[in-house]
Amino acid sequence: MATLATTVPKKVALIIGSTRAIRAGPEVVSFVHKMLLTSPAAPKPEISILDIASFNLPVFNEKIMPAMVPAHGNFEYEHSKKWSAAVAAFDGYIFVSPEYNFGLPGGVKNAVDYLYNEWIGKPILVVTYGIKGGNASSESLQKTLAGMKLRVVETRPQLPYAGPGMDDMFAAAGTGKLGQNTLELWGKEGKEPLLKGFGELVKLLETPVPEPAKSG
Repeated sequence: MATLATTVPKKVALIIGSTRAIRAGPEVVSFVHKMLLTSPAAPKPEISILDIASFNLPVFNEKIMPAMVPAHGNFEYEHSKKWSAAVAAFDGYIFVSPEYNFGLPGGVKNAVDYLYNEWIGKPILVVTYGIKGGNASSESLQKTLAGMKLRVVETRPQLPYAGPGMDDMFAAAGTGKLGQNTLELWGKEGKEPLLKGFGELVKLLETPVPEPAKSG
């Protein structure tokens, strides 16, 4: 009797980039997650939330370069080993990052720089938020990730805090809660780019990594 073949869904990490003690990151990721669950993109991957803050990563303190792991050695510290194992378990990523002072948060860059081979070749969707949607953070993260040989999807959703003024931003930074005006704005203007970017990510998850061209 013939049996139907089953396909194991791809695994995607939805990464909370903010590591501040009081942060809006978890609420932003919750909003993004809810939007992505409405996506018609198929085959639908399994999405799990991964919180950088929970790994308590210090400023990079390993003796070995990440690109040399595991071919030439291994990480010494437990925090590095746990972060490495967590990231390596996924087929792709959705990186949600704030913007601090017109750039990428140090905690985000530090977490990215801790690893190398765990990242390379995998597809990633970059989502940022901030006064202007975190556009400077988005540009910086795209450049870093592409340089590290991740496949960054073309669409990079940017979620701006609602105006007028910066009341919603300061409230989010001080309480960790997103304002109703911001949530309504994102619901109206953020859903389309989020679903578009997610669709591109799903397509890349099903696309094999191109092999480097052979010389000669």
